[in-house]
Amino acid sequence: MDITGLVAVTLLFGGGTLFLLAISPVGKALAARILGKHSAVIDEEDLLREIKDLREEVDALRAADPDEVLALRRDFDQLAERVDFAERLLAQKRDAARLGGGQ
Repeated sequence: MDITGLVAVTLLFGGGTLFLLAISPVGKALAARILGKHSAVIDEEDLLREIKDLREEVDALRAADPDEVLALRRDFDQLAERVDFAERLLAQKRDAARLGGGQ
């Protein structure tokens, strides 16, 4: 193999690798570190606000109507049964096609 072919292959694969590294989270973190940006700084007020929002959401879920939760569970069970039925029908059609129609 001549040197120009070797250089072309090296640049092609090396360039592709560097491009993928540049768009990856690791590449972005390296770029931020090189530029001196520190994204790991956490604002305490934002953190406290987020905790407060999460607590309110948990309280709302705990205060949900038990009848509504039971209705949702029934709906979920019915949907699960329908999916199981549809899977069995699809499996029967696929098996019948493999066996030549079963006649």
